[in-house]
Amino acid sequence: MAGFVPPPPPPAPPAPPKPDEKVDYFDLPCPIPYEEIHREALMSLKPELFEGMRFDFTKGLNQKFSLSHSVFMGPTEIPSQSSETIKIPTAHYEFGANFIDPKLMLFGRILTDGRLNARVKCDLTENLTLKANAQLTSEPHMSHGMVNFDYKGGDYRTQLQLGNGALFGASYIQSVTPYLSLGGEVFWAGQHRKSGIGYAARYNTDKMVATGQVASTGMVALSYVQKVSEKVSLASDFMYNYMSRDVTASFGYDYILRQCRLRGKIDSNGCTAAFLEERLNMGLNFILSAEIDHRKKDYKFGFGLTVGE
Repeated sequence: MAGFVPPPPPPAPPAPPKPDEKVDYFDLPCPIPYEEIHREALMSLKPELFEGMRFDFTKGLNQKFSLSHSVFMGPTEIPSQSSETIKIPTAHYEFGANFIDPKLMLFGRILTDGRLNARVKCDLTENLTLKANAQLTSEPHMSHGMVNFDYKGGDYRTQLQLGNGALFGASYIQSVTPYLSLGGEVFWAGQHRKSGIGYAARYNTDKMVATGQVASTGMVALSYVQKVSEKVSLASDFMYNYMSRDVTASFGYDYILRQCRLRGKIDSNGCTAAFLEERLNMGLNFILSAEIDHRKKDYKFGFGLTVGE
């Protein structure tokens, strides 16, 4: 009896399969605005590249009001009929004022070349938001303005746009499942006597975002973002214009480290770019920007400092 070993217990019965969760189509999430459906891909593939030297300083006067100063020195490309890129050295200073409130945000910028930029965002109600932006310049026919009304419903968004030059636009996007949203837009440019219509689809989960957009202007845009982890994401896009027959595909990455953020891309035109933002100290960031266009033999490099939050 001392050497008797009791038999092992019988295996536990398999757990019953979980029933499929039913989708409540009367409680779908609100989608992002139609104009931002490629937001995640643009953050990785379209960083704010620049060439030359840039210095930005922001000083907060109180919790809502702050002033900013920016200095930029670097070459500017000018139009040319030849294949070579022509650049001229430029420099300018920019003064800005910002007012940020939970329901009202005002941004103003004025440059030494005479340009004045202004942006307004105002929450008229809990669901209705007013957005406006304008640029005034001394050059004839170069000033423009735009006003947007954004209405946020329970599971849809709609926008109305009014701009100078008799520009009218409207868009609507609707969540049809917890992950899929569909939308469309129409616009009319009275000054140029042009109109158009477009459609878009967006599918997003916790790990990926896929979007597609087509318009009667000839534009076809596809993008895909894969979230490898909380700090790493990969992105790709495909742009095609069936009127001009222009095709561009690009692949990029977005890597967030403890003290810096690195973004980069390479496209089918032979253009490679990288953008680094490193946090040196509280309120002090160092920026590196690089872009190489092998086809045009155009090489751009920039560095800068950002002081203030």
